[in-house]
Amino acid sequence: MTITRLSAFLLMATSLGSTAGAAESIETLLARTPHKLLCEGYANNNWELFIMNADGAKLRNLTNTADSHEVYPQASPDGSMIAFLSDVGTGRTTVRSLWVMDVNGENRRKIADYARQPFWSPDSKTIAYLPQEFKKFNEIDYSTKGMVFHDLETGKDRPHPNSGKIHHLYNPGFSPDGKWIVATVHSGMGLGHGNLLIEADGERIVNLKMRGCRPTFSPSGKFLAWGPGDHEIKVGEVDWSGDLPVIGKTRLQIFHKKDKIYHVDWCPNEQFLTLSQGKPGKGNPAKPGTYEAASEIVGVHADGWNIVAVAIGDGGKVDLQDPPSDRVLQLTSEGRSFKESEWIPVKE
Repeated sequence: MTITRLSAFLLMATSLGSTAGAAESIETLLARTPHKLLCEGYANNNWELFIMNADGAKLRNLTNTADSHEVYPQASPDGSMIAFLSDVGTGRTTVRSLWVMDVNGENRRKIADYARQPFWSPDSKTIAYLPQEFKKFNEIDYSTKGMVFHDLETGKDRPHPNSGKIHHLYNPGFSPDGKWIVATVHSGMGLGHGNLLIEADGERIVNLKMRGCRPTFSPSGKFLAWGPGDHEIKVGEVDWSGDLPVIGKTRLQIFHKKDKIYHVDWCPNEQFLTLSQGKPGKGNPAKPGTYEAASEIVGVHADGWNIVAVAIGDGGKVDLQDPPSDRVLQLTSEGRSFKESEWIPVKE
């Protein structure tokens, strides 16, 4: 192989979604992926957390609780623990709490009551979360005010330096270097609805001026995935050369003209994305008991929703109404409100 051809090969292999092994099926590639997947789902009139292999095999109920509802699983970056939300009670008296457990489902312990949207620091030593704005329960996931960092070693909480100005966020997550928190704000912070960066240990708040919601950095920080609308997922390049990260060229677009697609998450090796797919719900989620509304919201019934994997490959466009068999694999099939997919890193 000449130097020119070797350089081209190395560039291709290190770009988004290497094409190495492209002749193999997505089922084969996922079956060989050691990382596991989590999601929330509904079984026997109860919300539970489910775990599965990367190809959807060996799906099993990880929590199996009859007296509480578990939703919104978040795996620690080192793959050792899972943070999640637990609902106890009924109607407006329901209490949503933040818990953590070992990755095998054992050693459960409560972190805080009236807590939402947990997310891990890159070193897996801190769980950040958003305090609930009001004690009366509401299904809507952006009813939050402030931000708290919980140190797992000491058990102590500390507020974000700019906590007093943070409210109505959802889907927060750290950048891989731990310096920034990316999130969506809904009807607050002077932005209406939009995506922003929050300095993790400072006071800067940056409007990303991006349409949509639920942004998430790739494990390397080279890319950002988010939903520009209810029926679309995009992946953009991230430029870290300046003082602030800048979202640049779109590398991948996933879309479905009829179904909603939400909750995008990155495989640790950045070769796959997973997302939730299903029909839009009906009703008003602000009214207690209307659990068929806003089907993408945590803990809201979403019959027919499943987890789907998409191979990133060379990017481009992927139409989920006519999914290419070499790029798309539906991982769950029973449609039991399977949402909020989350990868568990496993050392390769």
